[in-house]
Amino acid sequence: MTHVPTRTCAGCGRKAPQSELLRFAARDGRLVQARPGSPGRGVYTCRRLLCFERARERRAFARTLRATVAVDPELARLYTGADG
Repeated sequence: MTHVPTRTCAGCGRKAPQSELLRFAARDGRLVQARPGSPGRGVYTCRRLLCFERARERRAFARTLRATVAVDPELARLYTGADG
């Protein structure tokens, strides 16, 4: 049996396989998309724009990353064409 890493969405709190979520990290004080498995602290959201917006409004990115990060509204582009 293979272990499937699970992560929690910062927007809705749903636990899901890591491969189903988008990963973000802090780089130079900004929130950026990061590859799953890349080094450093990461924060995840479902592939729904609503989850990204909820995490941004609740400051969940900064809290989870334990760093002050600027969230560029352009990151919402990653969710166009996604479910929800």
